[in-house]
Amino acid sequence: MGEEKTVAQNRRARHEYSIEDSFEAGIALTGTEIKSVRAGKVSLAESYARIENGEAWLVGANISPWDTGNRYNHEPKRNRKLLLHRDQIVALLIKTKSKGLTLVPLKMYITGRGRAKLEIGLARGKQLHDRRRDIADRDARREVERAMADADRGRDRR
Repeated sequence: MGEEKTVAQNRRARHEYSIEDSFEAGIALTGTEIKSVRAGKVSLAESYARIENGEAWLVGANISPWDTGNRYNHEPKRNRKLLLHRDQIVALLIKTKSKGLTLVPLKMYITGRGRAKLEIGLARGKQLHDRRRDIADRDARREVERAMADADRGRDRR
């Protein structure tokens, strides 16, 4: 087979949420949708997943219409069914209802077998101060790495 190819990532998800767990889900797509996904014309920004009537749905993801599609082309922002096992759906429903967690799409990728998959995360929204702390930690880590690199360069010159 081959290896997986990442088609779209939701970078804002890891910034705005703390991810507690993640799951892999298949996606029910039409013919023109899978062609657009393979071409990488997908945006997961502003999208989320929800469980409704015992089924999981991806809401708000934008898959651009296929360029050479005809009148059978798809609606770009339609709700798409996520393919999960029944026990996974029940577990996700319980966690989202009781603990105040949300389902956020993290990345969409194509498997070695040519199937489109979505990695969804069970996430808790970060408060503003949490985001600021993350940014401060990241900046401090960068500063330390920069200082160490400068020290190494100084040692090499001697």
